[in-house]
Amino acid sequence: MLAANRLVLARGLRGFVDGTVTVLFAKHLASLGHDSTEIGAVMTATLLGSAATTLALGLFGNRLPTRAVLLAGAALMFFTGLAFFAFTAFGVVLVIAVLGTLNPSTGDVSFILPTEHAALSGMADGDARVALYARYSIVGRIGVALGALAGGLLPGLVPAVGFRAGFLVAMAVAVVCLVIYLGLELPSPTEEPPKVPLQKSRDVVVKLSLYFALDSAGGGFALESLLVLWLQLRFDLPLETTGAVFFVASLLNGASQYLSVFVAKRLGLVRTMVFTHLPANVFLILAAVMPTAPLAIALLLLRACLTQMDVPARNAFVMAVVAPEERRSAASVTAVPRALASGVTPALAGLMLDTTTFGWPLVCAGVLKIAYDLLMLFSFRKVKV
Repeated sequence: MLAANRLVLARGLRGFVDGTVTVLFAKHLASLGHDSTEIGAVMTATLLGSAATTLALGLFGNRLPTRAVLLAGAALMFFTGLAFFAFTAFGVVLVIAVLGTLNPSTGDVSFILPTEHAALSGMADGDARVALYARYSIVGRIGVALGALAGGLLPGLVPAVGFRAGFLVAMAVAVVCLVIYLGLELPSPTEEPPKVPLQKSRDVVVKLSLYFALDSAGGGFALESLLVLWLQLRFDLPLETTGAVFFVASLLNGASQYLSVFVAKRLGLVRTMVFTHLPANVFLILAAVMPTAPLAIALLLLRACLTQMDVPARNAFVMAVVAPEERRSAASVTAVPRALASGVTPALAGLMLDTTTFGWPLVCAGVLKIAYDLLMLFSFRKVKV
């Protein structure tokens, strides 16, 4: 389990970066003079770039050594942070967003995540696999929570760099992850990766990819960075307050994922995914129409209690329904539509926020995610895992 612990630790550290960047990214771009539409475009670029890299690795890099892929991810994370710190022109920032690994979402969308998922899948089976994914996700959410809290405090602690402090954090964490991956010892695969990926599991992977794309299209309307921006525009909340809100939200996310292990044992993976996700999306829609900041925040925190409970079950479900030798490709390919779909909608959300401070992005997010929940329940209700 030493290798698993290393991967869990790396996820927690990368989560810390995600949380910090989530709180500071939109504020950094706004401080450079970019409007909500341009900020949404940069967020879209980060997600589309991550999707392209992940797809390329899933289709053409399934035979590459796992450790080499992770080392490359850590190195790219370092140079992404350095580039965002050094350059401010919109065109350059847009290019960095496409090529880099940092993103405005507390849910990691880089190619590192599916690579780690596939590596973890060979370290446990059945309920133990769900528990391992839950631990991996929980540590990630704790990292995100601490990062969000730090993101609200860092500009005041290091005023010389201000909102760019998050990029220094990313560079430091990238170096630590590089050391973690260098010492990683992974079990040898039981079967040779196929030369042509997804020969056995193509149908189920295509269906899951389409459904995940719908879910993530909704998620793109409600990225945490956009929620930070919405709370600021609608209720004029200070950065310290929004940082504290997302700190609490991430803790609730982590706690809920721990509970999802026990729920999955009783309900199965598919019902756990759907029956926890549905009410979370209702809370998101209700938050959009609240007239005061405390009510909106209360509903966002209620959503946080449920919205991530599906993550360990979803990860375990994907690994359970594909052939073992195709798990790495499946993890990458199913991650791509999520990143692509979530990469399109932030720009639309930015346009909406430029037009009105009403929470239309939250409403769109909730409706699309509810459609995903119903499709998953209908399509996989008879799958016994």
